[in-house]
Amino acid sequence: MTKSPRRTWLTAAGSALAGIAGLLLPVFGTAGAAQAADSGIHVSNGRVYEANGREFVMRGVNHAHAWYPGETDAIADIAAKGANTVRVVLSSGDRWTRTSAAQVASIIGDCKANKVICVLEVHDTTGYGEDGAAASLDQAADYWVGVKNALQGQEDYVVVNIGNEPYGNSGYTAWTGATKNAVVKLRNAGIENALMVDAPNWGQDWSNTMRNNAASVFASDPRRNTIFSIHMYGVYDTATEVQDYLSHFVNNKLPIVVGEFGDNHSDGNPDENAIMATARSLRVGYLGWSWSGNGSGVEYLDMANGFNAGSLTAWGNRFFNGTDGISTTSTRATIFGSGGGGEGGTAPNGYPYCANGSASDPDGDGWGWESNRSCVVRGSAADH
Repeated sequence: MTKSPRRTWLTAAGSALAGIAGLLLPVFGTAGAAQAADSGIHVSNGRVYEANGREFVMRGVNHAHAWYPGETDAIADIAAKGANTVRVVLSSGDRWTRTSAAQVASIIGDCKANKVICVLEVHDTTGYGEDGAAASLDQAADYWVGVKNALQGQEDYVVVNIGNEPYGNSGYTAWTGATKNAVVKLRNAGIENALMVDAPNWGQDWSNTMRNNAASVFASDPRRNTIFSIHMYGVYDTATEVQDYLSHFVNNKLPIVVGEFGDNHSDGNPDENAIMATARSLRVGYLGWSWSGNGSGVEYLDMANGFNAGSLTAWGNRFFNGTDGISTTSTRATIFGSGGGGEGGTAPNGYPYCANGSASDPDGDGWGWESNRSCVVRGSAADH
């Protein structure tokens, strides 16, 4: 099977600017008081919730479905490792083989059967403005409108990630207007799912374009139901950079997730420990790249060798089983009921697992306190 190209990474100019990104931190106001209707997965006061009002923090994995449609066990395998979300690579047909509406419906069914939330993304937009083969956000929006029948009625289960890394390091100042237009196009077409929008600069936003304009993009959504996604690779090689970026969104009550990250990359060495620890402490979602199938020199980003769930790589083992990883911080969406995968459900001793994992256990003894009752941190000494 041909390995799919991952991306072209930061140019030298982009890398140089990344070093001063932390110094360019203009402040904008908080999101407005208007919020999405409390239906399906929705945003309120800068956080992501299920329809029943339970906060939902994504803990998941990216899966390259568009390039490996035959790997039909991947979603089940990822879910079995405790993830509560799978971000699935689709194609609008502008660059790779189009993912049909029937295929989208099948993927959603697979996610639901395995009790994970689906984040569906169009990958053809990757690096638009710099990569001449990339599609525009407007083209991606047209794709979503074309498959909307597969999305409608799935608002409890599906987040629509409009386009992956929709600008490279050229022309990225157009990101704000293009993102607003895409959001409005989807809403006007009757798509009511929570939306997710990726940052420009190959997803890493070293220019702070998404950071500085997120409030106005959020306000452009009539449903006030848009989640922002930052991809953290070489630009985020220190804890300070990670904490500063994520804290800015949290403090301004704008919903943010780390939509992609790895433990290494050719453009620099991301601080995966800081990314995972900060996401846990701020109750921010994260989605690691990626389950399997990487090529073009970034094979080290595979979490499983050859799509084999029984053969995790060092990165996969760290991601699932390490500190602040999936096994101790993932909580299944309540739409699927209690029990199983990660936090959520009941420990063998009869106490509920802590929804916020070790964050609810300041003493480190495995016991926490949530909702006026004791809870157990999964995998701790108290988990018996």
